[in-house]
Amino acid sequence: MPALVGLTVVITEVLVDNDVLRQAPLFSALDDEAATALLSSLAETKLRRGEVLFHEGDSGDKLYVVVDGKVKLGRTSSDGRENLLAILGPGQMFGELSLFDPGPRSATVTAVTDSTFASLSHEDLLSWLEGRPKIASSLLGQLAGRLRKANDVVADLVFSDVPGRVAKALLDLAERFGRTADDGVHVHHDLTQEELAQLVGASRETVNKALADFVSRGWLRLEPRSVVILDVDRMTRRAR
Repeated sequence: MPALVGLTVVITEVLVDNDVLRQAPLFSALDDEAATALLSSLAETKLRRGEVLFHEGDSGDKLYVVVDGKVKLGRTSSDGRENLLAILGPGQMFGELSLFDPGPRSATVTAVTDSTFASLSHEDLLSWLEGRPKIASSLLGQLAGRLRKANDVVADLVFSDVPGRVAKALLDLAERFGRTADDGVHVHHDLTQEELAQLVGASRETVNKALADFVSRGWLRLEPRSVVILDVDRMTRRAR
């Protein structure tokens, strides 16, 4: 199924300042000259909540940086089951594998909220990398980090129980999207219960049971598409 069919997607000259761009790990060490040169090659894409940027299996040769909003990366098995690989927010990037190995996309990317992205094509990146070996090294580091993260996910599925994975996922979301207040850490993750279950690789019923247990212990408060972590220390210990 082709990406972006029937969607209203606007691609314009990107208006992203250097500070926003440098939130992305790949570009965090850019000097002003390199950042300015890169900005001239970026394009901007906007999606409304629920719209798909591209589908698993689509061809593609662009890297994307989330400028605003949240997106989810997911895969679907042959029998129709869905697995949520990641939730990404501002400053995070995806699609970098296609820059070096253009081919079918390995995941479907869907906007969880209204979102804006900056994109860079394979051809523009290679042109930009000429004479900038440190940036190429940074990109390899980013790819290595993504592989390390994938290894951690596999290990969690093998060695950690569902409550432990739920606690770890909520703490990860809190680190990136949380807001500390007097009553705890407010995490507006924008996920449905089914999506949260897909993120930890478990059934919705099992995840709901784990959440209810955290609530009964006074560690967590549930709110629509969000949670408030009341006891970070105990949640951290449960995640190990």
